[in-house]
Amino acid sequence: MYFCSMIKKNILFSLLIFAILLPSCSKYQKLLKSSDNDLKYEKAVSFYEKGEYYKAQQLFEQIYTFFRGTEKAEKISYLNAYCYYKQKDYIMGGYQFKSFSTSYPASKFAEECAYMSAYCSYLDSPRSSLDPTSTNDAIAALQLFINQHPQSERVEECNKLIDELRGKLEKKAYDIATMYYKMADYKAAIVTFNNVLKDFPDSQNKENIMYQILMAKYDYAINSIDSKKKERLTDALESSRSFMNEYPEGKYFSDAKSIEKNILKLM
Repeated sequence: MYFCSMIKKNILFSLLIFAILLPSCSKYQKLLKSSDNDLKYEKAVSFYEKGEYYKAQQLFEQIYTFFRGTEKAEKISYLNAYCYYKQKDYIMGGYQFKSFSTSYPASKFAEECAYMSAYCSYLDSPRSSLDPTSTNDAIAALQLFINQHPQSERVEECNKLIDELRGKLEKKAYDIATMYYKMADYKAAIVTFNNVLKDFPDSQNKENIMYQILMAKYDYAINSIDSKKKERLTDALESSRSFMNEYPEGKYFSDAKSIEKNILKLM
């Protein structure tokens, strides 16, 4: 009996909520079908200010063409871009912000929207383990903003975001090189680690990367056929000495020294 009573209460509560929301939904649907564009504009702005971004977006997109060439069109375009942004649709948000800055280059909001377009690209960048295409696109978008607005107060923030995005790319490249090493594909690991240093010369992880190259060269040498072993041991020996010269106080110095001793015993 108690269970049945609870079900009835839940049904009654749901019906009550539906009865409350139905008139509101009905009014909104009538508004969408209305031909009163001035009313739609007024309501869209009101919805936006209340944080009802989806409703505002639908209305803005309906009336933009009608108000094209007026001051209201500029405001509609500006707020509509933020509607997408507020709903975390960064692809469409970025597109709308870019469209605004292109359509209204003399607007006081043009620079802001150009930045927001690039920022949406940054927000759309996935974690480092996924396809880096969006991350590269975001870097390009932020750099374009810097090039076009070199005096902007937002340049410093753009540089910080670019550094963060480049950090993602570096981590992805480093993880790929590490994967090759774990698979015992030492030649591929050496090439990939070297490419990390080439592509990210200011990496804060340089010491670790150079040590990983040394380890890969050493393992590559000792696992080589006899005819190739001496040549590859010599290469590893040069890397160990180069590493120790560059990082005499480094955390891997003693390990590099041990590798050097092992190589000399094998030669």
